[in-house]
Amino acid sequence: MSDQEFNVLIVDDQDDTRKNIARLLQFENDINVVGTARTGKDAIKQTISLDPDVVLMDINMPDMDGIEATERIQEQAPVSQIVILSVQGDTNYMRRAMLAGARDFITKPPKSDELVTVIRRAGAKSKAIRKEAQFIGRGTGSLIDPRGTTIALSGLGKIVAVYSPKGGVGTTTVATNLAVTLHSSETPVIIVDANLQFGDVVVFLNERGRTSVVDLTPIADQLDPEIVRDVVIHHESSGIDILSAPPHPEDAERIAGDQFVKVLQFLARLYSYVIVDTDSGLSDVTLDTLDSSDLLVMISSQDIPAIINTRMMLTLLTNLGIDKQKILLVMSRFDKQLAITPEKVGHNLGHKVAAVLPEDREIVVPAVNRGIPFMMGEGKTKEIGKSILELVGKIRERLSKLEEEPAD
Repeated sequence: MSDQEFNVLIVDDQDDTRKNIARLLQFENDINVVGTARTGKDAIKQTISLDPDVVLMDINMPDMDGIEATERIQEQAPVSQIVILSVQGDTNYMRRAMLAGARDFITKPPKSDELVTVIRRAGAKSKAIRKEAQFIGRGTGSLIDPRGTTIALSGLGKIVAVYSPKGGVGTTTVATNLAVTLHSSETPVIIVDANLQFGDVVVFLNERGRTSVVDLTPIADQLDPEIVRDVVIHHESSGIDILSAPPHPEDAERIAGDQFVKVLQFLARLYSYVIVDTDSGLSDVTLDTLDSSDLLVMISSQDIPAIINTRMMLTLLTNLGIDKQKILLVMSRFDKQLAITPEKVGHNLGHKVAAVLPEDREIVVPAVNRGIPFMMGEGKTKEIGKSILELVGKIRERLSKLEEEPAD
């Protein structure tokens, strides 16, 4: 098939409608009707099987509506672009369709010229995605990035927020080292800097860039993989991607919590892990991030102020209805010579300390100054590196448990 030809799947529960649409398209040399479906489930199955450029999707169907089918297709066959067809022309339907991942929306019965124009526009988008990233395994929901990284477009990625109610306990150090350790060709990782005023993830990774999260939040409802790829910074030596904080502190004011969360949720369709390095302040962005995360890695230390702040934060999260099982408590910068043990801290807080990261300035400080996470160097073999590996194991274990036993 030529790059100028578009394969189309027609989905509608009415035989006459399917036939009429196919009849409208039969004279277009660049549009091929490769199949039809009468139910949402059949639409999903055939989209995965046929891999069309465009799916013309009815809203009202017997088993599931077109909006739900659109969401499922976006999870399992994200290259196919969906155009919603409906007798309902109100803005609420349009908004729901777009949020579900539809590319366009037209009312029934469609006019021939409008239908052809919309198909060509959506088909061109599908072709652009295929050209930008080689699609592998029809319907597997995977893209292989030109850089060689497999990106899962499955909706199954996990958002892991790294947070501390007390500054200076090594939150960014933990976040960056978790990111490079969790990353592999099978489990791609992006780290997002949510310290919007004074974020320094790029510094910890020795990177610079002109783009940042502020380039994505205003268009949070219209994101696609190409847009994201143009904005993120690729860290060549580790393979992870970075979404940096805004370059100017005042830009933080332009970012709303709900916009930021939509960006995170979209990234979770592109990456297996979205690691979010959060600010200690309780801004809307921070609270919305903690609420929407699949797992919260909360960092504390042996300092009394840090313990007090952690207790207050645990109480706040409980009051906000956040499941206690979503919180993985970590003691950072642990000094064995101090009498405040992880067991005592866990008992005091009523929340078990899941992992302990030892104080090791000889490894951590030079790594930060060089902009090379210690898990990419000799620190990986030291006690602190082994502790990070243990924490990674705890993160995977907890996420798996939460997935098997979702909170009520």
